[in-house]
Amino acid sequence: MKNKQLDFTPVLLGSDFNAYGMARSLYEIYGKPVKAFAQTQLAPTRFTKIVDLELIPGFSEDPVWIKSMKQIKNRYVNHQEPVILIGCGDGYAELIAKHKAELEDVFICPYIDYDLIKKLNDKENFYKMCDQYDLPYPKTKIISKAMYASGEPIEQPFGYPVALKPANSVEWLDIHFEGRKKAFIIKSEAEFQNVVAKSYDNGYTSDFILQDFIPGDDSNMRTLNVYVDKNHQVKLMCLGHPLLEDPAPAAIGNYVAIIPDFNQEIYNKVQAFLEKIKFHGYANFDLKFDHRDNSYKLFEINLRTGRSSFFVTLNGHHLADWVVQDYVFDSLKDKKTLYANQDQSQFFLWLGVTPKIFEKYAKDNDAKKQAMEMINEGRYGDTFWYAKDKNIKRFALYKWMMHNYAKSFKTYFVEK
Repeated sequence: MKNKQLDFTPVLLGSDFNAYGMARSLYEIYGKPVKAFAQTQLAPTRFTKIVDLELIPGFSEDPVWIKSMKQIKNRYVNHQEPVILIGCGDGYAELIAKHKAELEDVFICPYIDYDLIKKLNDKENFYKMCDQYDLPYPKTKIISKAMYASGEPIEQPFGYPVALKPANSVEWLDIHFEGRKKAFIIKSEAEFQNVVAKSYDNGYTSDFILQDFIPGDDSNMRTLNVYVDKNHQVKLMCLGHPLLEDPAPAAIGNYVAIIPDFNQEIYNKVQAFLEKIKFHGYANFDLKFDHRDNSYKLFEINLRTGRSSFFVTLNGHHLADWVVQDYVFDSLKDKKTLYANQDQSQFFLWLGVTPKIFEKYAKDNDAKKQAMEMINEGRYGDTFWYAKDKNIKRFALYKWMMHNYAKSFKTYFVEK
């Protein structure tokens, strides 16, 4: 899937690990820095030569976003080669879909229509679709603002611990209060009532998803990255087995260690779902193995690549290049689906922390033993520390990030 001639212009929206990983994937093939736009400067894209980042205050939301994008569009209006717009976050992906009609005269916008993206981004609607297409997910109850506003105690049927997560992940980005997390594992009735109250009192308006907590540690999780071409045919499926998550309250659910995995049953179920709903573009799924009924249950779909998705590129499938091959070179239409990770001898471990932190905190099991063997053989890597983008400032930043991770694990890590 390589074509060294740069016959296109990629434009990334974001400055996080996802954006840097996508830029690194493209730079590795084409050798050119990638233009990016974002609201704020984040650590992964600091002091780098492979991302040309431009900051725009207020760029994460309308009306600033679409006004800025129209100005950016004018810069590219006379480009001879295709210009591909890639959103590296939930909000950016949704904004591109919302304004596709205003942008696609200049940009290639590889995103589904806004109505479908809104349905899939809303966990409540996503679970309804899971019911329709026979995809297992945890037992669920919906909590609404109206329930809270009624003043009546909100009952929950699952016992404790229980999982609680915002149905609208995009709106949740703008909600702030002490103790806020991406998702909660609630351990008592008092904590449950307190989190719901704080959330709605601080401006959240959408529903919450209350779920039966699937027992087990991080090593029961799976993450699946998919690329679906413009003809709605799945072309890449790459499954990962997370072995460790970031324990910090604001980063719950962020993986920091992933070993490649293969499961044809998962591949088949998700492929059938995506092709039936006429999806196209990138998608990322989180699943967890439930020992109680020996099934993998879906948590959510993300309509973009994720912060840890570089594990796909690390294992030989340059994630950012699939959209290029699809829209620029039109080279995917006759290709069969690539079901990644069938040869364990070729596996690379992806780490977001140091090997030392991984060894100390990852649960002892066969997967950890395999990962440690890979570390000892040098078959591992991370998103940030890139051989072709090394300098003293990035080295110092990397050391500072790893120091903070060590402190965070010491403070927050609790075995689930």
